[in-house]
Amino acid sequence: AGRADEAGNVNPQIFDEEAEESKGEMARLTSFVGAIAISELVKTTLGPKGMDKILKSADPNEQKITVTNDGATILKSIYVDNAAAKILIDISKTQDEEVGDGTTTVAVLGGELLREAEQLIIAKIHPQIIIQGWRLAKDAARKTLLSIASDHSQDTAVFRRDLESIAGTTLSSKLLVQEKEHFVNLAVDAVLRLRGSDDLKLIQIIKKAGGNLRDSFLADGFILEKKIASKSPKVKITPRILVANTPMDYDKIKIFGSKVKVDSIDKVAEIEAAEREKMKRKVDKILAHKPSIFINRQLIYDYPESLMAEQGVMVIEHADFDGVERLSSVLGADILSTFDSPETAKLGTCELVDEIMIGEDKVIRFQGCHEGRASTIVLRGASTHILDEAERSLHDALCVLTQTIKNSKVVYGGGNTEVTMAEATDELARSIPGKKSLAIEAYGRALRKLPMIVADNGGLDSAEIISQLRAEIHNGNTRAGIDINKGCVGDMEELGIKECLRVKEQALLAASEAAEMILRVDEIVKAAPRRREGY
Repeated sequence: AGRADEAGNVNPQIFDEEAEESKGEMARLTSFVGAIAISELVKTTLGPKGMDKILKSADPNEQKITVTNDGATILKSIYVDNAAAKILIDISKTQDEEVGDGTTTVAVLGGELLREAEQLIIAKIHPQIIIQGWRLAKDAARKTLLSIASDHSQDTAVFRRDLESIAGTTLSSKLLVQEKEHFVNLAVDAVLRLRGSDDLKLIQIIKKAGGNLRDSFLADGFILEKKIASKSPKVKITPRILVANTPMDYDKIKIFGSKVKVDSIDKVAEIEAAEREKMKRKVDKILAHKPSIFINRQLIYDYPESLMAEQGVMVIEHADFDGVERLSSVLGADILSTFDSPETAKLGTCELVDEIMIGEDKVIRFQGCHEGRASTIVLRGASTHILDEAERSLHDALCVLTQTIKNSKVVYGGGNTEVTMAEATDELARSIPGKKSLAIEAYGRALRKLPMIVADNGGLDSAEIISQLRAEIHNGNTRAGIDINKGCVGDMEELGIKECLRVKEQALLAASEAAEMILRVDEIVKAAPRRREGY
């Protein structure tokens, strides 16, 4: 017994009835089609003039929509059945986790490489020969990329200008572009406060609807979106802060949790009194630590709250898990669950704790924290969609800046690096004999496609601009790139269009490896679904 495949050949039946199998050309074609479709999907979002996408949930009960041009957000949100498409989505997610930006670039470059590979395979060049050529081209491109990078980390003023240029380049393709200067300064100031650390948990982003994007600001210290308990003092100067995660809600009997048989109402009163006494002992243990502020992750009922307020302790309850974790690292405090040893417990401190208003909400501000690297960016905006997209944009910029401070090497943007790398691969192709040289040339064409797409998205004549840019770079103008606003070749140093080397390098390597992996595929087997018993 057997069944016909897509080409009409009858193959012997080996797999289960419902299993599917694609072989050879058909498998390769399926992979190419899937990967190129993903590339086409995010292609229009690339560059400063890229368009946005609206993402809507398939669930009719969920009304939430997302408006974004962030490659990783778009690709995370779509469901695909094609295996090769999933590989491109994975590398985009990895790019987002590793360096924060270049998520669209990596998917588009992977797709363009496979588009070139498809033409080579039609010309009867074996996938392994294409892969060998690509590897040589990738090494040449990476070597060129590293050689054109500059490092100004020794000169603080120049390095800050580099950071501002990089943040500006990252934000220029995002929603925040209309307030670019403002947000560039916010992002650079917040990252420089980290003093070399890449722990972005120390930078908290709070979104408050209302006002406009320009009203966003960088707050010194840490802001907790909670209220101070009503009976507590509202301001504390240089306090001792105890951060805890402990239940403080046992001051009334819990009928639901246990069964107690009593023969009179007096006995119930006795049980309640015992509960209150137990809570009072716990509060006394807490007060033995001599805290000025008590912050708890869980609820605090009225009785323990009033006991603490009588002693002049500021009480903050329900500071959720994220808030408590952040507070402990910012204030230099341990999160306590038991209170038996006040002498070994580590309490936090800061210069001032007070209550402020942001928009229409009260929040608690911790100024002059023990961990001086902490800061809070408060985003304002007309709607939740704008705030969500602003947060994604700012997160990308912060990630890229932390990577730049770690790596400190910078390259020019505006298509400069891609065209320079393509020049290097073309040079290499001329020195390599055989079919491998065709694969190396194809790699260069794929690299040049990126600035062409950026120009196309801006409504420019891409063929004209890229040919001008190639000529400029070939003639030794290493600072040339696309000036998208004027629609011509410009000086990237003067325009301040720079990018982090790490982002470019990661995108180049990830796209090459993913395209290589997809190109190796010559068979796709879809397993039969597991049958349920009784069906």
